[in-house]
Amino acid sequence: MNQIELKALAKINLGLDVLGRRENGYHDVRMVMQSVYLYDEVKIEKTDREGITVETNLGFLPTGDGNIAYKAAQLLKDEFGISDGIRIVLRKHIPVAAGLAGGSSNAAAVLYGMNRMFRLGLSRQEMMDRGVKLGADVPYCIMRGTVLAEGIGEELKELPQMPKCTVLIAKPPVSVSTKAVYEALDAEEITDHPDIDGIIAGLEEGSLKKVAAYMGNVLEGVTIPMHPVISEIKEEMKAAGAINAMMSGSGPTVFGLFENRADARNAQKRIREKSLARQVYVTSIHNVRRNQDVH
Repeated sequence: MNQIELKALAKINLGLDVLGRRENGYHDVRMVMQSVYLYDEVKIEKTDREGITVETNLGFLPTGDGNIAYKAAQLLKDEFGISDGIRIVLRKHIPVAAGLAGGSSNAAAVLYGMNRMFRLGLSRQEMMDRGVKLGADVPYCIMRGTVLAEGIGEELKELPQMPKCTVLIAKPPVSVSTKAVYEALDAEEITDHPDIDGIIAGLEEGSLKKVAAYMGNVLEGVTIPMHPVISEIKEEMKAAGAINAMMSGSGPTVFGLFENRADARNAQKRIREKSLARQVYVTSIHNVRRNQDVH
């Protein structure tokens, strides 16, 4: 195998709680993560040139060792003494720096793809153990599906599958620093914690409405005051028929869950017409068939 093409899926957080801060600066979290069918295309190929080259359709992204996909390839090259050159082509569709784990998903795809191309024999868990060295979301992006994440995000437990629904994703034209959001969170006492167990109970019952009712993100209290457009997008989605809408990760992306795809399309149109966001996508939940080697 000289090349492989993969889909690197985005993720949303159905619930995100922060339990505290460790001395090393990392935060203890409790999150319910979910893959959605919005993806970057990742092509990996062997080349005669030494080293690693990264190409992307977005000119502002780093293509050297500042790119997490590059770091993933370097990690495996170093560990397994791979002498072939590696060319990675990233066709980005997932909004960047948006709370959707696009970069982490690219890195996960590189670990997965190189494991297959070079027959490294790594199990999924072994890939995840390497992924956490690159970023806290990378192990999840290897596992995918509906997952409870604890610790700093690396302790993962598979949950019952999310009921099928339409997902609307809207990324407003603002930039959010995850570091700044967590620093602001540390400066305040968290009094309103989302009910992660309520979300899990909804998943166990297969109830989309119960999952939606318990959705919550503790970081909204920090990010929304900085960028009120997030709240405007949430309200627009709910007015158009979303069962619920919430910010993903540290933001600024908002997602809404819809039972009716036509309602999601209508919300997409309204959000664009009001210039609340240009990057607005109608997509769906992506559930993983466990025990199946698919990426």
